[in-house]
Amino acid sequence: MLRVAVPNKGQLSDPARDMLREAGYAAAANSRELVVQDPDNDVEFFFLRPRDIATYVGRGTLDVGITGEDLLADSGSQASTILELGFAPSTFRLAAPQGTAKTASDLAGKRIATSYPTILSNWLTEHGMSADVVTLDGAVENAVRLGVADAVADVVATGTTLKQAGLEIIGDPIFKSQSVLISRKNIEDQNAVDVFVRRLQGVIVARAYVLVDYDIPNALIEKACVITPGIESPTVSSLHDSAWSAVRAMVPRKQVHAVMDELYDLGARGVIVTDIHACRI
Repeated sequence: MLRVAVPNKGQLSDPARDMLREAGYAAAANSRELVVQDPDNDVEFFFLRPRDIATYVGRGTLDVGITGEDLLADSGSQASTILELGFAPSTFRLAAPQGTAKTASDLAGKRIATSYPTILSNWLTEHGMSADVVTLDGAVENAVRLGVADAVADVVATGTTLKQAGLEIIGDPIFKSQSVLISRKNIEDQNAVDVFVRRLQGVIVARAYVLVDYDIPNALIEKACVITPGIESPTVSSLHDSAWSAVRAMVPRKQVHAVMDELYDLGARGVIVTDIHACRI
């Protein structure tokens, strides 16, 4: 049985559960369910504190887990990333009271509060800087106001919380993160992991693409297929009117409206877009 770790709270939790449901797995309906059996798919899900998942996967008996790249990097775990999942993007950045620092080098020798001490320490070493790393558990934006630090290093999505605390972002991101699927070494059933990965990949692709169907005069099929080349090749079918054909192709979701405009201008009609719920490429 495949054993999978899933975040039980935070910004990773709900998107992870949604992805698992879309991939056809049983998922906990609420955060109070700590272990969920999925006998139909021979998988056991463990809903754990996000920060602990990399450790459980790297040192324990769990096979794979969903966590953030930042949490994996800060844990020092031997677990490795096997699939980027694409949700919960964030950056890890330095911030200081407004007007107190112009560049990251201005923080040399200062007290920097963070809940990601490994990422910060590694970055300081890589840049030849020395600073007093103050480790806190959880939100650090009030560390300067409360007198335990001169600056902070924290995960930033929009920066609003830092601004509300009177801080401004300094320099470029220290670390960029997103959700990832990680695995431990020496997997006993690699085939089970491969199936799990393919299902999640199917969800990722299904979210990124849509199906576009349209009718096109036969004389314009080649030009239309340039606009909608599909994955391997578009499907072209004959219609009752022998002068026209029906075309179906997968199109990147972000480009679909521009593609529809091009097809219509070319001469396509009956252009229809359909969501894809799952796929294998």
